[in-house]
Amino acid sequence: MNGEVAISGYKNSAGAILAAALLTEEPCIIDNLPLCTDVLDQIDIIQQMGAKIEWLEKRKIKIDAKDINPEKIPYALFEKMRVSVLLIGPLLARFGSFRVPHPGGDKIGIRPVKIHLETLKKFGVKFWEESGFYCFEAPNELEGTNIALREFSVIGTEIVAMVAATAKGKTVIEIAAAEPQVQDLCTMLSNMGAKIRGIGQHTLEIEGKGRLSGTKHKICADPLETGTFMIAFALTGGEGVIKNTEPQHLTFFLERMKDIGINFEVNGTDIKVNTSDNFKATKIQVLPYPGFPTDLQPQTAVLLTQAVGKSLIHEPLYENRFQHLQELRKMGADIEITDPHRALVFGKTELAGTKVDASDIRAGAALILAGLMARGETIVDNIHHIERGYEKFDEKLQSLGAKIERI
Repeated sequence: MNGEVAISGYKNSAGAILAAALLTEEPCIIDNLPLCTDVLDQIDIIQQMGAKIEWLEKRKIKIDAKDINPEKIPYALFEKMRVSVLLIGPLLARFGSFRVPHPGGDKIGIRPVKIHLETLKKFGVKFWEESGFYCFEAPNELEGTNIALREFSVIGTEIVAMVAATAKGKTVIEIAAAEPQVQDLCTMLSNMGAKIRGIGQHTLEIEGKGRLSGTKHKICADPLETGTFMIAFALTGGEGVIKNTEPQHLTFFLERMKDIGINFEVNGTDIKVNTSDNFKATKIQVLPYPGFPTDLQPQTAVLLTQAVGKSLIHEPLYENRFQHLQELRKMGADIEITDPHRALVFGKTELAGTKVDASDIRAGAALILAGLMARGETIVDNIHHIERGYEKFDEKLQSLGAKIERI
């Protein structure tokens, strides 16, 4: 694969940014939207709730959420995506009393949404489950509070930050996630009128503003798509330029890629990947930001099958995040899963094409990468998972010379 590829807006950031647009009765303009199915579905949910959506450009929309009604939530669509849970924060701030069905999402582990929702009780919110729904009742005036999250949860941090932005007084969030999408959301909330200190750190101080104003916001570049294409170039022995990136969001990942043997240069918002070979085995441990991203672990696992020696992958965050490794073994990879959180990858091994199954967004992307450099033909099933998080992944790969087609 050779050539240039432009990185789309960050899907994981878009979910929170679209939700934040519901915090105000004034219009918001959102730019650099990735046109993947999760984002388009969330826009559909917002529209069915009564928001006026106007497409200004291909990836730029105007949202007027003045007349939204939580009773109009399309339950089937809400249950389809985990990102739907982010709508709870704005609905609490705007309406106080409502109910939503359980959200869906990737089946990569026990990710208890309920734990994050229990945190909202610190604001005086009443929360209970009833007949398959989460029910909420908030006081007339939300007041700031001190909250220590149970883990570095991105969604938990985002929900609390949105509620805090409209609460009276100061809220302090300890053990806050600092991922790029959280930084992106906090930047938008600041532009809407909230005063936020500690963006990019694990303690956030948010001085709420009872009535937030509309704003214009451009979604940050997708670091996960950046990492995926970097590995794609390296695996296929190609070279190219990854454009419109934000390398500062991938500092630790880039260091690990350098250790493995990917030859690259960072030039502003571009990353030039040169021809790379002789990959070295290493240890990959997934950690909260700024550590190694869990959503780049599956793609890196494919790279490690081509590294000489024994590599260790430690995935402490999710117990079902190794489903792609079973599929890679079908292709000939020498992988030993020692427990639900650790796996050994022995390389270098030649992979052979076969039929494999995409179990989630990143596992699907990893299997496509494996298919690009495997001998023979690979068929990846259940690509709807991939399309939830990557915009026109197949077309971008085709433009770089990949032989890939939809069947």
